[in-house]
Amino acid sequence: MGIHSRDGRSNMVRNRIQYSIKRICDRILAVFMLVVLSPVFLILSIVIKADNNGPVLFRQKRLGYRGKIFFIYKFRTMVPGAIDLRNPDGSTYNAADDTRVTRIGKILRTSSLDELPQLFNILKGDMSFIGPRPDLPEFYEKYTSRQKHKVDVLPGVTGLAQISGRNEISHAERIEHDLIYIESYSLLLDLKIIFKTVVNVMFAKGLYVRQDKD
Repeated sequence: MGIHSRDGRSNMVRNRIQYSIKRICDRILAVFMLVVLSPVFLILSIVIKADNNGPVLFRQKRLGYRGKIFFIYKFRTMVPGAIDLRNPDGSTYNAADDTRVTRIGKILRTSSLDELPQLFNILKGDMSFIGPRPDLPEFYEKYTSRQKHKVDVLPGVTGLAQISGRNEISHAERIEHDLIYIESYSLLLDLKIIFKTVVNVMFAKGLYVRQDKD
């Protein structure tokens, strides 16, 4: 009993230290990327505005750490006033032939450049580079008691669910991957996720819901 208790405390301390290191790295890397990518932000803002008249950024309320609600930022990829379509499980609908998506929006989604404004979310402390993708606030009441542990850590721009199928797997499966990530957290796992995310983005893997699923 005593050994297990010491091991448990040891794991908690180790994870706490790793989380602290992770938060410091998040902020430093976010500042660096915002400075380096500032020309990209400017060019994309001009292109999005020129493609069709509407706001450059899309913002939406999401569920954050310990249930705190925050606004997530993305480059707008849909036509202004696009209706909110949902999959049967309540997750966001997406398809390669989605008529709501603009011409530049398709490019932004395929390249994942639409996610760049989340660097501001990381800088603000709302998000991390790696972690569970944040759900809409109303999802919290639908979570099981176990699934509610998803908000025990900061949400991320990418995570274990995104490299394990992304939109090709169900929302419940994505949450399960998020919980596995939280339960087995390590900085090494974060590095693996970053590497696989880069590969997935390069090949646009898991971007859309599989059309052959029941």
